[in-house]
This record gives sequence, C-alpha cells and structure tokens, in this order.
Amino acid sequence: MIKREIQEKIEKELFQGKIIIIYGARRVGKTTLAKEILAKYKDQGSYFNCEVLSVQEALAKPEPKMIKDYLGNAKLIVLDEAQRIKNIGLILKVFIDAYPETQILATGSSSFDLANKINEPLTGRKIVFDLYPFSLSEIKNGGVARINAGLEKILRYGVYPEVFIAPEDVAFKRLNEIASSYLFKDVLNFEGIKKSSVVAKLLQLLALQLGNEVSFGELANRLDINRLTVEKYINILEQCFIIFRLNSFGRNLRHEITKSVKIYFYDLGIRNNLINNFNPLEIRNDAGFLWENFCVLERMKRNHYRDVFSNNYFWRTYDQKEIDYIEEREGKLFAYEFKFGKENAKAPAKFLEAYPNSEFKTINRANYPEFLL
Repeated sequence: MIKREIQEKIEKELFQGKIIIIYGARRVGKTTLAKEILAKYKDQGSYFNCEVLSVQEALAKPEPKMIKDYLGNAKLIVLDEAQRIKNIGLILKVFIDAYPETQILATGSSSFDLANKINEPLTGRKIVFDLYPFSLSEIKNGGVARINAGLEKILRYGVYPEVFIAPEDVAFKRLNEIASSYLFKDVLNFEGIKKSSVVAKLLQLLALQLGNEVSFGELANRLDINRLTVEKYINILEQCFIIFRLNSFGRNLRHEITKSVKIYFYDLGIRNNLINNFNPLEIRNDAGFLWENFCVLERMKRNHYRDVFSNNYFWRTYDQKEIDYIEEREGKLFAYEFKFGKENAKAPAKFLEAYPNSEFKTINRANYPEFLL
C-alpha cells in the first residue's frame, strides 16, 4: 500500500463540523484512500457507492431524518462518487445542519459537475482536497534510486496507481482500460457533449502539440467546430482532471507573447495512449516534451500537497526566446528550463534584463529530485 500525501491532512480535518470533499479523476485512488481512512473507524464507519441506483434513490430528497435513517448512526460516512446524487449540495447541507456530529467524506470524479452542485449550498461548510495519480514523493520508498530506475516507465506509462504497480505488459492493458472505459465517462455527462469522437480528436491534437503553444482557432478549424466550443471542451477536460494549462507570462517587454497557452496532461500514460506511442524514450522524438510535462506536473503536485502557492506560467518572445516554466511567489520570479539530458541551459538575457530580481535554473536528469521531491 502506497500512502497518499493528503491522507494525514484529511484526517486532521475530520470531525470539525465540515463536509470533506475529495476530487480527482477516476481510478486515481479516491475510493482506496477513503476506505483506508474509514478502516480506522471500524464499526463506526459506513461506505456508500453513489453510482448504485438504490443509493441514489434513497438520498434523492433533502429530508434530514430520511437521510439519517438510511445512512445510519455511523460516526464517519463515505459517499463515493457523490456527484451521482441529484442535488447533492442541498442534500449534504440539510444533513450536516441537522447532524453536525456526523462526518461526511464525499468523493467526486468530476470537480466541474460536483463543484457546481455543492459550491453555493455548502458555502462555509466544506473542505476540499484534490487527489492526483501518484506523485514522486508518494513512490519514493527505496529512495531516489527507485525513482531513477522507474523513470522511463513513468514517462511512458504514467502513474495511475494500478498502472504504476503493474509489470509493463500488464500496465499497458490497465492503461488501455482506463483510457477506453473511464476517460470520457464524466466528460460526456456534461450538457452539450453528445459524442466522444470530437473530444477524442481534440485530445489527440493536444497530445501531439505537447510542449508547444496551442491555438484554439487552429484546433477549431481542424475539428470543424467553432472556437467557443473548443474553449468549452478544454475547460471541461481541465475540470475532469485530464489536462491543465499554463498561460504565457509577460509584463515589461514589447515583444513578449502574452496571450498564449500551453496544455499538459495530468498523466503521461493517458497522453501516450491517445497517440498510441509507448516506444522506448531512446527512439522517440518527443522525449523532451514528455520530460517537460513530467517536470511541470510533478512540481504542481509537490506544491499543491505542500501548500506552496504560486502563479505559474511559461515565457516566450516573438523572436523565439523562451523559458519552459515560471513560478511567481514571494514577490519574485523563479524560472526553470527543462532538459531531458544532463546539460544546462543559459537564461535568456532579455528575461534577466527585464526581470533583474528573478532566479533561473536548469532542471535535468541530474538534479530533478531536489526540484520535485
């Protein structure tokens, strides 16, 4: 069992009069984490799978006594995939108001859907945690040597729990199952998305443009849909924990690109599955882009789990000067360039001149642990 970083944080917030919400993509381990916490309460805990129709029907009405009669007298109650309950926000509100001594822990695979249903009803009544596929700090048992030994597998197959712990031939099958059976399950529940074919094609195009700036207009032309629809789909894919974006940074220089975006994947195995490429890194022409996605993603997880708050960007000029990743925190800019080998990059002179108080560092395979762990 690999312990998740947020488990202790969640346990510290239990029985404080708040609903605990765990968001995350399907198959990242939300159910396992919830049951791990629940196991510590033995006969004082109860688990309900909200994808089961009988559970949905039993929790359909915002009547506290009826809800209590169904859920029972458990001290800790887990509602798994809670977004499947109609009016879940109102249901949880009336219950916690009537029975504040009972701790509800709800999981949701689609933050877009669940957040829309709970934000207003549960204002001031909830604490939210995000759960991602395994982070490097979660899998570092055995030290950095173990991570180094498994680095190529991570870049090819990602770190979904059931994929990461499986041997390579089984990992491929598990990843195919996740991509084919679960990837679009939440996306297609949203109003206005009737077919998966356009979304799948959009994701394939994004996967092929990994590490490059993305033009919504160009995507719209290639998909034969309008630009607003592309933006809508990308927003939904972000909220479903499939992709995330970095915006461009610029404040001082006239030739900085300030209205551009790069899109990365929450799991590299999913990205590689979309383009059906699991080839060894030594024969790939996208290894540098995989490394960039890996570094940005793992840094994001690290900062999120450690409550390090920053504004994150990339930087590029019209004359092709660029920096892969920038964190704005503590009133300062920290700039990073990612190199798949062990070479070092030189900071663009224009950037240092425009932002003299900034720091610049190359992240490569020789020093990445100190950046990501």
